[in-house]
Amino acid sequence: MKQPDRRWRVFAVTAVAVFMAFLDVTIVNVAFPSVREDFASSSLASLSWVLNAYNIVFAALLVPAGRLADLLGRRRMFFWGLGVFVGASALCGLAPSVEFLIAARVVQAAGAALLVPTSLGLLLPEFPLERRASATALWGAVGGIAAATGPSLGGLLIAWGDWRLVFFVNLILGAAAWVPARRLLRETRDPDRGAVPDAVGIALLAGGVGLLSLAIVEAPDWGWGSPRVLVAGVVAGLLLAAFVRRSMVVAHPVLELSLFRVRSFAAACAGVFMFSLGFYAVLLANILFLTGVWGWSTLSAGVAVTPGPLMAALSSALAGRVIDRYGPRVSAVPGGVLFALGCVVFAVGLGPESAYASEFLPATLLTGAGVGLSFAGFSSAAVMELPPARFATGSAVSNCFRQLGAVLGISVLIAVVGATPVLADFVSAYWLMAACGLTAGLIGVTLGRNRGTVRSWTSKSAASTTPSNEPVPSAARS
Repeated sequence: MKQPDRRWRVFAVTAVAVFMAFLDVTIVNVAFPSVREDFASSSLASLSWVLNAYNIVFAALLVPAGRLADLLGRRRMFFWGLGVFVGASALCGLAPSVEFLIAARVVQAAGAALLVPTSLGLLLPEFPLERRASATALWGAVGGIAAATGPSLGGLLIAWGDWRLVFFVNLILGAAAWVPARRLLRETRDPDRGAVPDAVGIALLAGGVGLLSLAIVEAPDWGWGSPRVLVAGVVAGLLLAAFVRRSMVVAHPVLELSLFRVRSFAAACAGVFMFSLGFYAVLLANILFLTGVWGWSTLSAGVAVTPGPLMAALSSALAGRVIDRYGPRVSAVPGGVLFALGCVVFAVGLGPESAYASEFLPATLLTGAGVGLSFAGFSSAAVMELPPARFATGSAVSNCFRQLGAVLGISVLIAVVGATPVLADFVSAYWLMAACGLTAGLIGVTLGRNRGTVRSWTSKSAASTTPSNEPVPSAARS
């Protein structure tokens, strides 16, 4: 039995890595106006790739990165990811041109794709079976808290200096993780160490997810019915179909499709996709509303949304304890409902005049509570019935759906509110976000109420510290 202090130190190290990866999904949104001022000669379309490049590459590489980590070693891939991410962050902060900044963001996203699945694969073996749901719930909520923290932290950093601090802050966070990680983390991998993931499958999956993300991201500018969007969408569909077909026949696929036969895993992927669609749209909508309709400064808007991530942190801590005892359903369902209720309060209560305490604050507290509960529930459900040898891969797939939901949510929001949004546009957007949260809550109903199914196949290895020795559950093999 491992000492509790070690378990939570490992959690802290891996949580910092996850926090960095998801922080950079949203923190740059706040910095975008400042970036545009520095590179005034660049077109808005070119500058948009500072945001889009990270989101697309992150989503496309998550699953291949998770599979490679399962086979080549999660500790090794964790340090590769951390080094690449921190190094690319430094290059972003030093970027002399938009083209250089975009290229550095691509490299940064590749590092993030390595960090996210490896961190969970390294974390869970440190916990006994009866505490893994709690650890996974808290780990999953860290990403939501990081994304929600992005606008407020970004606003503060820009107020203190300029947009380059948004990237340089990762050097501090990376150093805080690197030093203790060298001593704490233990290597784990899949027992089939000689099996390299199918290279053609990696290319098909990355290309399909990348083109799908591209079509979603660019649709508001190019037009949802434009030839470029249609071609990108069709080719993405063909590549993903080819990936599924190839995964059925090759000896060592990137993704074992049998994992989707595990009910909790499949439901978690669907639920986190739908919830992320609404969540990431809310993050951007709140900043746009406060600065556009109420006329607040970027810094003031960033501070105004801070109670949301604070509430998410509190609710995720509660969720971990509840999930350990009752399962992910009792966290995911109320999480979706609370988020939807918060969006309804936004839609009904917000008006043209500033009224933060009576209108905005109650809604952001509700949505924040929903974020902590939902991400904790779905993250726990995604791996609770998978063998430890598939923790990294399962986490990667779940987070790929999460990132696709983020890309789609932001794109839909931009399409709804337009270039010069008014109050009525935001009201419509908030109602759509409420529908996303409610749908995620309904998906959560299909999750298990307890963790008995996990014990049925892991009872023989609950005390094992080497996940590669544990078998694939019957549900995943069938």
